[in-house]
Amino acid sequence: MNIKEDIRPVSYIKAHAAEILAQVNESHRPVYVTQNGEAKAVLLDTESYEKMKKALGLLKLLAQGEQDIVNGKVLSQEDFFSAMDRDYNNTRP
Repeated sequence: MNIKEDIRPVSYIKAHAAEILAQVNESHRPVYVTQNGEAKAVLLDTESYEKMKKALGLLKLLAQGEQDIVNGKVLSQEDFFSAMDRDYNNTRP
């Protein structure tokens, strides 16, 4: 891994867009885009981006579940499946 290849000024990105896209898609490493010496954006390949979105979604669900436990919003397994059966039977034609 060469960190110098992963940090590029916006002017370089503009001039070498196809090369940078090929690098990102091949390496699956993000490229950090700088402007006036400050990091301003991150360029990711689509596969890595989709994986990251899925991981964040799972983390959000876990956090919501933990909050439900803290707030006492829990059911026993038996009560949960009974409610699921009841709801399923009420929605069938």
